[in-house]
Amino acid sequence: MSAQQPGLLARLTRELVRLPGIGQKTAQRLAFHLMKTEKDEALRLADSIREVKERLSFCTQCRNISEESLCEICLDPKRDKGRILVVEEPSTLHAIEQSGGFKGLYHVLFGSLSPLDGVGPSDIRAHELESRVNAGGVEEVIIATNPTIEGEATAIYITKMLKPYGVRVSRIAYGIPVGMDIEYADEVTLIKSIEGRRELS
Repeated sequence: MSAQQPGLLARLTRELVRLPGIGQKTAQRLAFHLMKTEKDEALRLADSIREVKERLSFCTQCRNISEESLCEICLDPKRDKGRILVVEEPSTLHAIEQSGGFKGLYHVLFGSLSPLDGVGPSDIRAHELESRVNAGGVEEVIIATNPTIEGEATAIYITKMLKPYGVRVSRIAYGIPVGMDIEYADEVTLIKSIEGRRELS
């Protein structure tokens, strides 16, 4: 079935191909599966997608995915509010949370600096992190951007941005292989990376 064919099944296949990690053949298999499955089961999937788009937004403090104005992590009184872990994406935040190795707060950048692609400090809204530090009470900012050229550039920028505030800025240790996204690391590697973080000068 060509992605350019007309018809409802071809249209569904074209939409599925747009998902990350889904190629043409996988999209076709998924489309045929959804067509053959019970109507109620397929509609539950459709309803879940609709609810995510209609009811989920981003935490006004850390930019994590949330159903409310503030996410559960920011609202948790047991979290260490003196430490903020900076990540590129919410998926990385959730991977770190599953490891159980960090009990502070987070800040999600939604990307990394990439001048060649036109992504600057305002695009990752770095000023929001600066405002949180400026408000006081933050002792350490731990940078957990991906070990890529863009991730390193972002870490350097954040370090320089926060230097006037006298807050400790550290970078997670390189237990994570270079070129690998943090969200795909195993729990032990994540814990060791956070524990072995180093201070940036």
